[in-house]
Amino acid sequence: MRCQIEFDSRFQVLGGCRMSLHESEPFGSWLSRQLRRSGMSQVQLAETLGLTRAAVSAWVTGRAEPREETVRAIAAALGTDPAAVHNRTADVEVNLPLGWHHRLAHDDGGREYGNVAAFAFNADLSVLAREATQNSIDERLDLEKPVAVRYTLHELSGGHLDRFLHAMQWETLARHYESAASTRQKVGRSLRAALDDLATDQSMVLLRVDDYNAAGLTGPEYEDGRFAAVVRRQLDSHKQHGGRAGGSYGLGKATLWATSRFGLVLVNSTLSVPHEGRHLRRVIGRLDLPWHDVDGVAYAGPAWFGEPDTDRRSADVSRSWWADEDMVRALQLARASTESGTSFLIVGAHDASGDASSLQEMHDKLVRSLADGFWAAMVSGRDAKPIVEARVTTLRNGQVLIPEERVDPHRTHPALSRSVQAYLNGDTVDELSSGEQVARANVRLVIPPLKGAGKARAGGLEHSAVLLLTPADDNAERPNRVVCMRGTRMTVMEYRPRELPLGSASFQAVLLAGYATGVAGEDVELAEEFLRASEPPEHDRWDRTEELTSVYERGALSRLREFRSEIDKAVRQLIGRRETTGGEGPAVLRELLKLDGSDLGGARRASGAPTVHSVNAHIEDTGAWQVRVDLRLPDAEDRWILTPVAKFDVRSGGRPTVSWQLLTATQNCRVEGANLIVEPKVRSAAFVGLTDPSTHPVNGSLARLVVDVQKARGSLA
Repeated sequence: MRCQIEFDSRFQVLGGCRMSLHESEPFGSWLSRQLRRSGMSQVQLAETLGLTRAAVSAWVTGRAEPREETVRAIAAALGTDPAAVHNRTADVEVNLPLGWHHRLAHDDGGREYGNVAAFAFNADLSVLAREATQNSIDERLDLEKPVAVRYTLHELSGGHLDRFLHAMQWETLARHYESAASTRQKVGRSLRAALDDLATDQSMVLLRVDDYNAAGLTGPEYEDGRFAAVVRRQLDSHKQHGGRAGGSYGLGKATLWATSRFGLVLVNSTLSVPHEGRHLRRVIGRLDLPWHDVDGVAYAGPAWFGEPDTDRRSADVSRSWWADEDMVRALQLARASTESGTSFLIVGAHDASGDASSLQEMHDKLVRSLADGFWAAMVSGRDAKPIVEARVTTLRNGQVLIPEERVDPHRTHPALSRSVQAYLNGDTVDELSSGEQVARANVRLVIPPLKGAGKARAGGLEHSAVLLLTPADDNAERPNRVVCMRGTRMTVMEYRPRELPLGSASFQAVLLAGYATGVAGEDVELAEEFLRASEPPEHDRWDRTEELTSVYERGALSRLREFRSEIDKAVRQLIGRRETTGGEGPAVLRELLKLDGSDLGGARRASGAPTVHSVNAHIEDTGAWQVRVDLRLPDAEDRWILTPVAKFDVRSGGRPTVSWQLLTATQNCRVEGANLIVEPKVRSAAFVGLTDPSTHPVNGSLARLVVDVQKARGSLA
């Protein structure tokens, strides 16, 4: 199909074509909806027009259309003008009352004491910023410019709060809230605290999340589409961005409701594709309460704020409505422009982690979280626009309290941003030779075949991910880390590579995989699918998931481990130092480190107990000891349960035990509490331990570290 480009203010670019935002709706569907909205039957219209019911039925079913004089009569019957019937770009104005519809409880007695999806994440502003912004990026409309996200904190009190609560009919919710808050369940206790605080403080914090250059909540009220996926359904991802979407579980939207102390979110969407002939100010509210009882009537929990649906099939249901400008202002949902996108208003926003209680702390946490999660997507190149740009503003009763702050990736993550920008500009080098250069290396990822794919790809397909490495800035808070990302440069995880050469210069590194590499190809698409399948709902690591093991052939988890090893190897090569292969590290640490394996029997008992094969250690800037231990294990029928214990061999007295800040299984084992679990028949394993400096009796450089690997107490291994 050929798309004709017309320069007309009535048209908008959409997917490379231009489509009218005011195309006429088919007469039959338009008339049918107007009759329902007006409470008029086909028979009543036929009687008013002096025609047969069959004639009206033919119009509704699309088999015929009325003549000009009949159009005028239909307009008069509907209380509108003939032009509205001819254009059919909007519904006839009908004064339908706004209200809350509460879903009745299940007939079988089932109860939900809260939205399960909301418990998949913490009610944390950093999680909200990550999930909501990623959803906006996934719905980016014009790929030639960034999606713009705006976070606005707004504290209301006094008359400002009263007017807002009245506009959303808070008074009709009071009995439902009181009943839901009376339960002994977790959600009920949280609601009780929120209601008590509102009564005491007489203030409320709203958080509005706006996006622009996004698709908006398009689609029908109940059937498949973006609107129904967000407002009506759970676990419906409905991502349509060519497989490039960051999310895949349909859980991210639940963070909006989880961040509300009252489980309440209001929505205003400007649609990129008209629905019912309109695209501006599609508004609805959704409330998620636990099961509760009001005046002997049991309610399931969810409720919707809108106008009553006049379709008999959806009787007593509140549906979205096309609000006027006064209404969206009263609901604190006014948008800055008519550019397509959606505004979500979180009523009673809070940070459940306790990290941010004041407006200033909440503002700062949003800025920091947006920078940490999306700095790479905010970076532009000479010929590449950023994917997203973000701003945060804080108001109090309509007045600016904290001015708008634009999130600048080069200020918050200068070295990392420099790396991505150099890659976008083609300015990387093969080997570092000066201060701010960015070195690049390819990293091999073997993508396992899907189950049932046959033997054609028994060995898997290779994908070349890209590692970028640059010297860390002097004030870098977390140097010597690799930030891994895929998709639209979404940060998935960050970790410290293993076995870094001692004495190497500090660095920052970025790993781009899948679509994040910016290249095309079958391997890119398959790598993206593989890595997405390996991510849990939080999208914070590449690891074993149910989807990974059920969709891919055996060995998928091993491919991920190999990928991690390849990343570490590439880092060691780029920092320009040979890998340390000695069993006990360099002489400067050899005197400070000792492996005590007495409980394992030592080398002489190698045939019957695990032994230490090699150890690598260094002292970090924080004063913590980081130790990597490689074990060799005999062929055993039972699993091994081992407990690594760190001790300081000080000059006098006994050996005080120090705590592990982090214990990580890196090869053929797993961590459970303070123990390492090694399955039967496994012949080698490795772990990395990081001591907690706060438990050191003396500075780490002033004592020898003793690592005692013991059988766990009470184990049968």
